[in-house]
Amino acid sequence: RVPEGLQKATTDALDWHPKANTSAHHTDRYTHAELTVRRGQVFIITLWFNRPWQTGDNLAFVTEIGPAPSEAHHTKAIFNLSEAGASGWTAVQGPSESSYVNFSISSPANAIIGRYKLSLQITSGNKVSSKFLGHFVLLFNPWCSGDDVHIANEDARQEYVLDENGIIFIGNANYIEARGWYYGQFQDDILNICLTMLDLSLYCRQDPVTDMFRRGDPKYVGRVISSMINGNDNDNGVLEGSWNDNFAEHENPSRWNGSVVILRKWRQENYKSVQYGQCWVFAGVMCTVMRCLGIPTRLISNFNSAHDADGNLSIDKYYDSAGKSLNIGRDSSWDYHVWNEVWFSRRDLGTPYNGWQVLDSTPQEQSKGIFQCGPASVRAIKEGDVDLDYDTLFVFTEVNADCNQWIVYKDGTRKKVYCDTERIGKAISTKAVGSNSRVDVTNNYKYPEGSHEEREVYKKACAKARGSNLTERLSEAPNEGSSETVRKPEVSGVFKLVEPPVFGKDINLILILTNLSSEYKPVKVNLSASTILLILSKYVCISEKQIQLKISYAQYEKSLTDAKKILVTALCEVMHTQEAKMLVEKTITLETPTIFIKVLTPVVKTQPFALQVVIANHLYEPVTECVLTVEGSRLLKEQLTLRPQERTSITFQIIPFKSGQRQLQVNFKSNKFRDLKGYKTLMVAPSSGF
Repeated sequence: RVPEGLQKATTDALDWHPKANTSAHHTDRYTHAELTVRRGQVFIITLWFNRPWQTGDNLAFVTEIGPAPSEAHHTKAIFNLSEAGASGWTAVQGPSESSYVNFSISSPANAIIGRYKLSLQITSGNKVSSKFLGHFVLLFNPWCSGDDVHIANEDARQEYVLDENGIIFIGNANYIEARGWYYGQFQDDILNICLTMLDLSLYCRQDPVTDMFRRGDPKYVGRVISSMINGNDNDNGVLEGSWNDNFAEHENPSRWNGSVVILRKWRQENYKSVQYGQCWVFAGVMCTVMRCLGIPTRLISNFNSAHDADGNLSIDKYYDSAGKSLNIGRDSSWDYHVWNEVWFSRRDLGTPYNGWQVLDSTPQEQSKGIFQCGPASVRAIKEGDVDLDYDTLFVFTEVNADCNQWIVYKDGTRKKVYCDTERIGKAISTKAVGSNSRVDVTNNYKYPEGSHEEREVYKKACAKARGSNLTERLSEAPNEGSSETVRKPEVSGVFKLVEPPVFGKDINLILILTNLSSEYKPVKVNLSASTILLILSKYVCISEKQIQLKISYAQYEKSLTDAKKILVTALCEVMHTQEAKMLVEKTITLETPTIFIKVLTPVVKTQPFALQVVIANHLYEPVTECVLTVEGSRLLKEQLTLRPQERTSITFQIIPFKSGQRQLQVNFKSNKFRDLKGYKTLMVAPSSGF
């Protein structure tokens, strides 16, 4: 029964109570004109009517979303007061006066996310009138226990949903660097851009009604977004990837510091793919979108990451008879690869597979005809359940493929010389909750390398891959037994650096060869290094032998890419025998100058504070054309030159406009160092009087 006085009544005004609602829904940081709330949770509105209600009149609310709203597709709901409708939407009358009425409206915990239209429907006798009230945006709700994205720990929710700053780990397994990244999911227009992204997807274009119906499922939304962060499907995706050093007039991926400028550039250029991105950029932008929509998300860095192009659970690497790496086949491995993990339940797979799921928006291989990857359950990856949705086999090989090394002779014949079962998937890393520390999550993805469990899981994955239609490209089925015959040659080798490798200095390293047998072994050693090629041939007889190798700065200076990496290989052939050759490999990442950032005065909102940036030139030559950028602002009005071995400091003032924890990012580029990065986490105090 409703209060009296609604005959021919209309609403004169509406109060969305934005401050109270957004605070309760953890959406108060969105700079968005429309009310933004989370599903499965009550929000309050107040309606003013032109006259008192009358007995016998009925009031109902109507929510609609999408291009053709219908109750059959759950894109339209009509629900009366104090009744739980079949749709799960409810409206309850609260404390009221004669001129206004308060209502508590609640959506189901699995409601479609997006922009809704809210209307009021008044029935008086046989007369029905409808009044449009306005729009509101509904998001996923990690605070709601009934939502699939619910995560119980409040610190985790603060980190994986609300934190706008992050850390990305890059480099290699022996030299891991931390790079700052600004997600900015609450900044102006970012929510609108994220919702537009869903509307532009191929899924929506092909079947907009079904697409809208499925937007309540985080699995579906995550898969769609993974396809839209890259532009490889001619779908107006956000980023175009490039993995060479020729970026022309477009943006070098290493220059990006955050997602907001990329997403805004995408919108400003009428949703044309932004040039360019690489894995950490794709992952950073995807994290912004997923957190913006309310799904707990974090970045994962996998060191020694495999790209298995033929689906045989192994990576095949080819070398010539001198040990030089050959560009044969589509398999590859990366020093590191960055993807996302998102948190939600897997009702399609069962409770054991709930929790973290892998999504990878870097375009590597097509899945169902589209460049998309995941969600793949991390638990399924660890257990070798590669037959489960989605793309679990591909992610399994990224962290656990065997690495086969082949020698290709001049007549075209190939010989497998080694199978390394432990190379792939090292130091899998993510940012710690509440700090910038690195957390190793390798054990989430696989059992310890060399353990019985790890090999059994690998065999299980191979069997599932062979016995299913997961891949039509299983060209060379993995042979678990063959790895044992080549894993332990009678000669072992390892490269050791004499001192840390620093850009601008000579690199000194030692190849240590050890004879594992009781007999002397004459060994021919071919050494090579790339991006430069340096071939040295040596004949040695070993019980244990150390071979020194020096790569001068003059040899590598002009050959390096932005990654500052050199691959050194040694092909060791035991002479006068038929036993397998041995290949020793080491990736050297050259250290570059560190940017030191020091805060000199207290940091208070709207008040200038002093910041000092210190940069050292350790080269024995000048560094010119220096440009220092902080938070997108170029601070050096004139280009600076650093003399050889010079250390310089620059002091300037910055005014923060938001309180709380903030990440300050610094970028330095010059003729010798491209895009050196530094970051500083600041706690900005609120200004007095505000």
